[in-house]
Amino acid sequence: MSGGAGPREGVAEARRVVVKVGSSSLTTAAGGLDADRVDALVDTLAKYRDKEIVLVSSGAIAAGLSPLGLDRRPRDLARQQAAASVGQGLLVARYTASFARYGRRVGQVLLTSDDTSRRAHYRNACRTLDQLLAMGAVPIVNENDTVATDEIRFGDNDRLAALVAHLVRADLLLLLSDVDGLYDGDPSTPGTTRIAQVSGPKDLEGIEIGSAGRAGVGTGGMVTKVEAARIAAAAGIPVVLTSAVHAAEALAGGPTGTHFLRTGRRSADRLLWLAHASTPRGALVLDDGAVRAVVERNSSLLPAGIAAVEGEFTAGDPVELRDASGAAVARGLVNFDAREIPRLIGRSTRDLARELGPAYEREVVHRDDLVLLGH
Repeated sequence: MSGGAGPREGVAEARRVVVKVGSSSLTTAAGGLDADRVDALVDTLAKYRDKEIVLVSSGAIAAGLSPLGLDRRPRDLARQQAAASVGQGLLVARYTASFARYGRRVGQVLLTSDDTSRRAHYRNACRTLDQLLAMGAVPIVNENDTVATDEIRFGDNDRLAALVAHLVRADLLLLLSDVDGLYDGDPSTPGTTRIAQVSGPKDLEGIEIGSAGRAGVGTGGMVTKVEAARIAAAAGIPVVLTSAVHAAEALAGGPTGTHFLRTGRRSADRLLWLAHASTPRGALVLDDGAVRAVVERNSSLLPAGIAAVEGEFTAGDPVELRDASGAAVARGLVNFDAREIPRLIGRSTRDLARELGPAYEREVVHRDDLVLLGH
């Protein structure tokens, strides 16, 4: 425990809260929405009139299973997308009806990682969410499973929730699960203990963290929740991880679940998305001088520092920047197509501009579109 301050200080006072709820807390194991569970969650959230709530809700694919005659979550992407297409409408309709009991409106916001690592799309997502909140609506956020491909997926809604918390400048991230917190072992095993507070990575050393949940309708598990908590905490946002039935106690600042303290400072840029939500479409191998310039001096990547190019990508795509050993040192949005870069390698921007025109007198990756990895 931290000295002086209570373990839940600032939680009850949080004005803007991102709440993430998993499929297992909203649906039956066989698929299909559990209306009573949805209503119970809305009953809890709607009573906090002094808070702005952004709800990141899983459940679209799970809700679409039963109507499509599927007895389990399909493995192939096409049928997952079909289930999401059917289930997303059912999910939002249920939330719309449930919040309407309290005179509250909801707005659907579907995101892919591609929407939020690119500058213009990121700003648009910010504006949409801010406007919904300003107008008193509850944004219901989900990954756009109906169109997301493997290359542009967040992978799980826990990570999406952490990134949305950063996007909307939330005061708190509440991760709701079917387990009432993080334990130092399997919660079903006698003798395991719930971890009340995590102040940093060292508190989790030696802890075995489980994966998929019991219900079998979600994609996450405790691993993704802890990773989401780490991302949010590093961005200056405290996190409470608990079960959906304890949501009211958590929002009131009670001692339920596991409280992850802030480990970093809040920032207003989109680079967190670039680091955690983008999938590189290729790579640029840098010479030693370029690695030092990018990592130590926060410089842009110029053509002169590139040694090789890998993969197929187009301008605006995320790419990895690697050192000579192949280790990824940074990730950034590239300004040229992969096919253009070989003729730029090792050359100065001045020479390129003289030979190819002024469009080539620019960075391959600008420092404003670049985030360091592991430094």
